[in-house]
Amino acid sequence: MSVVERNPALLPPGLAPAGRPAPASPGRAGSDSSFASVLGATQSQPVKFSSHALQRVERRGIDMSPATVARLNDGVDRAAGKGARASVVFVDATAFVVSVPNRTVITAVDRDHMKQQVFTNIDSAVIA
Repeated sequence: MSVVERNPALLPPGLAPAGRPAPASPGRAGSDSSFASVLGATQSQPVKFSSHALQRVERRGIDMSPATVARLNDGVDRAAGKGARASVVFVDATAFVVSVPNRTVITAVDRDHMKQQVFTNIDSAVIA
């Protein structure tokens, strides 16, 4: 069983594991949300994983337990609160490079692959 099959919340919105219908995405028409409520909803949304990040998680056997995902979400929330745009979020021995405004993990690097890694185009680092 793959990481995505164990935790379908890792899929980008609109995608669903094989054999399951994709969730309906809400439209903007008829929305009466205030800016503050939209902003608050954005901060509480879980992070998504790009296809590249999902491949890295699978290939490297990175732990994606609910506790790890919760800590990652907390780190992204803290980075967003400081106005970060691109962050590296460290959860134990794993580094996640995240597009903060999109709440999308771009890549994931475990301890074994971090030795020669250089993180570029980031404006912050979070230890979660």
